[in-house]
Amino acid sequence: MVSHTGVHRKGQLSLFDLLRSIRERPDFYKVGALALFVGVVRGETSSGETVKKLRLEAYEEKASGVLENICDQLRKRVGVIDVEIHHLLGEFDVGEDMVYVLVAGSHRHDVFPVLEEAVERYKKEAPIFKKECITDKEGVSKSYWVSERESLS
Repeated sequence: MVSHTGVHRKGQLSLFDLLRSIRERPDFYKVGALALFVGVVRGETSSGETVKKLRLEAYEEKASGVLENICDQLRKRVGVIDVEIHHLLGEFDVGEDMVYVLVAGSHRHDVFPVLEEAVERYKKEAPIFKKECITDKEGVSKSYWVSERESLS
């Protein structure tokens, strides 16, 4: 069984595990649609700098609570069976998965709006922080912390 919604160390959870876990729910027979968002490390910043790697950290207890609260609220929507947000922490290379958001619902029209809201809310509300290690346009390597709340990603 997959860990509850929240933050997890990189390597503790896979997308395969998450999908298997949702299918093992006793009420999965009510599900007619699964919507999934996978956030991956992009290789370029919004200003065109090259991303070499990313480090994600969080105020873990608070972040897990915020993510669970978002999911609890969204699970109350009509036609929604489950909502899960799993944000990974650690050091990531370009192209690696860093967050999974899954919404299970009765019908496809029930899941897409909830998926979008879940993604927008975790980015604004959860105390999760990223450190970008980049090479700027002049070829100079730099690294800096960017709050998920303030990023445009």
